[in-house]
Amino acid sequence: METADELVTIVDQENIELGAVPRAEMRAGRLRHRATYILVFNSQGDLFVQKRTSSKDVFPGYYDVAAGGVVLEGESYEQGAARELEEELGIRGTPLTRLFDFYYEDEHIRLWGRAFSCVYDGELTLQEEEIESGEFMKVQEVFRLAQSEPFTPDCVYLLERYLGSRTRADGDETGKVF
Repeated sequence: METADELVTIVDQENIELGAVPRAEMRAGRLRHRATYILVFNSQGDLFVQKRTSSKDVFPGYYDVAAGGVVLEGESYEQGAARELEEELGIRGTPLTRLFDFYYEDEHIRLWGRAFSCVYDGELTLQEEEIESGEFMKVQEVFRLAQSEPFTPDCVYLLERYLGSRTRADGDETGKVF
């Protein structure tokens, strides 16, 4: 099935399922949908940052701090996250930690997201249709890169919220992120 034809779960403002439509229709109508976000850290605390291909249907060529994507018809957030992690990075069977749900909206997208994280030190297999390149970076380097390069705004929001919640929960101002 072509990506544009994949059936995407559509939801209302309260994150209640309304049905499913093809991805192309969801994008064209800026319909509210569900998406997964997985922050992938290595055991040293570095975050995997990927550059999206120029063929992506939203934010082509931008940098992204999370693996993930739209939740398909009939999938849970957890199933979508596991599928996306395997498709995009070749990571399979690695436990995911559920972080938080959030709503995000801008002029391009409207979605309910569920954030996860994982720690992974193995070999990565990048999905060439979606990821041009990627590398593990210190979180401070990510924010420096974001000063000069385009990053997906929903993922910048995600990372800022994650770091803010970790600081409040831990009382840890050192920047340790997992």
